Amino acid sequence: MPRKDHPPASKEEQASGNALRRLSDPETLSNFAENLQEGIYITNATGEILDANPAFLGIFGMSSMEEMNRYRVSDFVDDDIRQREIELLKREGSLRNRELQIKRLDGVTRTVLDTWYSQKDPATGETVFHGILVDITERKDLETQLREQSIRDPLTGCYNRRKLVDLYTQKREPEEIWGCIYADIDHFKQYNDVYGHAAGDSVLLRMSRFLMRYVRAEEPVIRMGGDEFLIVLENATLEHAERVVNRLQAAATDTAPVSFTMGWAARQDGERFEETVNRADSVLIDVRVVKRPGSYTRRTPPETNRPKAGDSSLN
Repeated sequence: MPRKDHPPASKEEQASGNALRRLSDPETLSNFAENLQEGIYITNATGEILDANPAFLGIFGMSSMEEMNRYRVSDFVDDDIRQREIELLKREGSLRNRELQIKRLDGVTRTVLDTWYSQKDPATGETVFHGILVDITERKDLETQLREQSIRDPLTGCYNRRKLVDLYTQKREPEEIWGCIYADIDHFKQYNDVYGHAAGDSVLLRMSRFLMRYVRAEEPVIRMGGDEFLIVLENATLEHAERVVNRLQAAATDTAPVSFTMGWAARQDGERFEETVNRADSVLIDVRVVKRPGSYTRRTPPETNRPKAGDSSLN
């Protein structure tokens, strides 16, 4: 809209080219909007998209305003979210850099920053909204990648202890249940000493793949450090945890790269997540140190140097 302190460019200014220096010139302002990489739009209270520039159409995957006019804002944005934003706009007068998820008709989701304000048409009394969208999808994707890298173990691809910190601090409902399984490779230090660290790294990588293969995708496998792994089972009872343990034990005979010991626990008595993890660790220690004392806990005799697959050290 023209600025009040600058009248529109005169014919003489337009002819001389000075109009290009003034946003009050309608043609200059129109060209400016057409060439911006940010999306500019006008909508009304019912969600009609009255006008928009090419960048806005691109964000929504539309080729023209004619195509855009077939849809309303609610076809792309959750209507409850939009109504909350409108109520907030009424109180604040304008909204700046509100992060918003746009779900396009082709299934693509774009993340934008939305800045907008309301105007009342003096002729009709209708409220319209003028706004600008900044597409930050690539930035958000990069943030997600960096975040994912920060919580992943670079060697094995498992989650690292930062993921565990997230789980410790995650808000949970009092009635939630979960389980944890610790897995510890038997005699990993001896293996490294005999075959070298490169071979040890290969074992860790193959062990992580084995564990991830036999749990659900939503059940994170966390490398706790060294040769210890933690499997987190959401919405799991002790019986569910034991079924997963039995599944791993059965698969270990044929496909585990080395023998390993497991300890497991499930939430009880309203305990915190960290307490369940500690109890699973205590069970693991009990199996290794109390029930299976000595320098070798595997079923193979001490004279055998090369660790064999398929022993979960549960018998």
